[in-house]
Amino acid sequence: MNRTTVMEKAPFFPEVAEGPRNVNAYWINTDDNVRLRVAHWPSEDAAKGTVFVFQGRTENIEKYGRAVEALQSQGYSAFAIDWRGQGLSDRADEDRMLGHVDRYSDYQKDVSAMLKAAEALDVPKPWFLFGHSLGACVGLRALSEGLPMSACAFSAPLWDINLSAFQRFAAWPLTWTAQLIGKGHAYAPGTRGESYVLTTPFDENRLTHDESSYRYYQSVSENLEEQQVGGPSMGWLYQTLKETKALSKIASPDVPCITFCGAEDSIVAIPAVEDRMSRWSRGKFELIPNARHDVLYEVASVRDRVISEICALFS
Repeated sequence: MNRTTVMEKAPFFPEVAEGPRNVNAYWINTDDNVRLRVAHWPSEDAAKGTVFVFQGRTENIEKYGRAVEALQSQGYSAFAIDWRGQGLSDRADEDRMLGHVDRYSDYQKDVSAMLKAAEALDVPKPWFLFGHSLGACVGLRALSEGLPMSACAFSAPLWDINLSAFQRFAAWPLTWTAQLIGKGHAYAPGTRGESYVLTTPFDENRLTHDESSYRYYQSVSENLEEQQVGGPSMGWLYQTLKETKALSKIASPDVPCITFCGAEDSIVAIPAVEDRMSRWSRGKFELIPNARHDVLYEVASVRDRVISEICALFS
């Protein structure tokens, strides 16, 4: 750590994360005075660099314990963040289960604070980015604005929501009006203030085919009740529709990239991912058969392949 910088330690629960025990968590603050939590897992091979982990919606840092262990086994350190409204970072509403953000540019304030913390901690370079779902949406915007990464990898990127034509037609005016009349913090239709993995049986889940991974999700949620996040707000849904539409029009960053989607992903719009990657000159897209939304926590053959290809790109 930079000797001129003192960062307050934050709680972290390695026994729940089931990842490397050598981890330090810290509180950091954004320019708009939101307190966030970050965590750093150092590696013995500092020359390989650091993977920045941009989490998906509802997730927390602990959920990436197993994934970080896989990255560390390949020689990489890792640096992860709880977005505002998630994990142990400040929540946007008195209802801690509500998944909400006022605007997507707020996530870029989180990224900026994370970068300052990485510099203060002397996190080893080169730097690489891994973003899952929401994290890939935030990551694409950050890369387009100059995020200094040597390469990036995305899984199930939220570059559009998987909605039917009717749902999309209805969602725009509904969510816009909700914000206009002060109902942006209401839950989006069909969602509630409860943990998805604790209320959805394994046989009905949309995340993974791997029962062990699903039990892991449930263990993280059960043991870290304070960190749970439920359904998205009307405001979050409107801001996501707005941001993904805007992102669809930007040029792809000049950064090496590999992106994975499970062929059975029903959460993100795969055509939007295919379109983006077809326009990414230094990018590669892989649609993985028999896989759902979270390929890093799919059956062993899938997750091993994904980690192997990510590390091959980063090396």
